[in-house]
Amino acid sequence: MWWFQEGLCVLPVALVVWTAATFIFAYITAVVLQHVDPFVPYISDTGALPPERCVFGIMLNISAFLGIATMYVRYKQVQALTDQAEKRLLQLNFVGLVLGSTSSFGMCVVANFQKTTLFSMHLVGAVLTFGVGALYILTQTLLSWWMQPHVHSRRLFVVRLALCVWTFGSIISMFISSVIMYSSLPGVEVSKKLHWTPGETGYTAHMVSTASEWCLAFSFISFFLTYIRDFKKIHLRAEADLQCRHLHDAYSSPQNPGETSPLLAGSI
Repeated sequence: MWWFQEGLCVLPVALVVWTAATFIFAYITAVVLQHVDPFVPYISDTGALPPERCVFGIMLNISAFLGIATMYVRYKQVQALTDQAEKRLLQLNFVGLVLGSTSSFGMCVVANFQKTTLFSMHLVGAVLTFGVGALYILTQTLLSWWMQPHVHSRRLFVVRLALCVWTFGSIISMFISSVIMYSSLPGVEVSKKLHWTPGETGYTAHMVSTASEWCLAFSFISFFLTYIRDFKKIHLRAEADLQCRHLHDAYSSPQNPGETSPLLAGSI
């Protein structure tokens, strides 16, 4: 058995690999076709024009569904490992599920509303994806704090805390640099500007903003990598019961009014 076949760790692995492939494929295609500058464009700009726009949207939608599946399994795992008397952890775990699902929905919005076509909706999707997603990372980090060391090691909590700090640092950097960039270019449709010349007004702020966005995206990817060890402990179990009541007269006695037959069993 390969390592990624243990438990359900295939979910976070698939999410990380597919999302990274989405960004890299769109970037390479956009650069080869000269739709964007090769040096750190916005992630959304790499999927702004056809043909990469269609592929970027489809792949990002799949990433969103993988994200929801991964977050739901994480929710159920924490719920199973948490004492029912610890209402604070159960409530925080549910809040994390809501935040994670909202962040994944934001990815769908980004995938279907490109920055160069409908910027307002694209901005809403970006805020849902990165802003709400950062809150999801924060809730999971807090859960890790309360669940260590009896569920996982302190080292794993420290790693998640470092990724949480990285995430919020990238958000602050991107927000400040974006405000500076837009304020320094009044009257310019920055959302539709795909090419930048070194030395022009707003170029430095633009580079800081794009670099922060890529750092933010990879902080999310790195955070889901920390789920792999936890998901290795999860094993599914399915059980089905077949009840043949309609065959009562032909095959069962009055003392055995029904027949229950287990068909499939496993473990979780």
